[in-house]
Amino acid sequence: MISYDEALALLKEYNEGEFHLKHAYIVSDVMGWFAEQLGYGEKKEFWSIVGLLHDLDFEQYPDQHCIKSQEIMRARGVDEAIIHATASHGYGITVDIQPEHQMEKVLFATDELTGLIGAAAIMRPSKSVSDLEVKSVKKKFKDKKFAAGCSREVILQGAEMLGWDLDHLIDQTIQAMRASSHVD
Repeated sequence: MISYDEALALLKEYNEGEFHLKHAYIVSDVMGWFAEQLGYGEKKEFWSIVGLLHDLDFEQYPDQHCIKSQEIMRARGVDEAIIHATASHGYGITVDIQPEHQMEKVLFATDELTGLIGAAAIMRPSKSVSDLEVKSVKKKFKDKKFAAGCSREVILQGAEMLGWDLDHLIDQTIQAMRASSHVD
């Protein structure tokens, strides 16, 4: 299996923008946090690598997102489980690879949500997730113009896949982001 450091080197080969790299680090941390919380602690590095590589192709190939990354990773001999997991977060958008494992469903649900939560946090006086509440995120969630690039439909679909209500998903993702060393 590819190591975290090898995955990071691969990510940096295809991503240079600070925004994309920070998003990858945050989603990686969030995925690692969920691995521990959901009883997959022994798979934490795997979940973190999936989070790190999920948008591998987005900066250079936005029109082929979740498609080009499969080619890149296969050419590098990356494990098929990582390829499937990263590609599945584009389900219904760019690929027909449905999230199957709980880890894939968490990635699907939290990828967009981390962006929305991050945007909501910077609007606060503290500019931090440390004092962010679920109700504040839900208020921003309802405002379709706020962080318009974060798909509410995908977030809701992800919560449904996991069998969680939206409040629980938001609460857990806020907690995961609070634990991240990459969130300001």
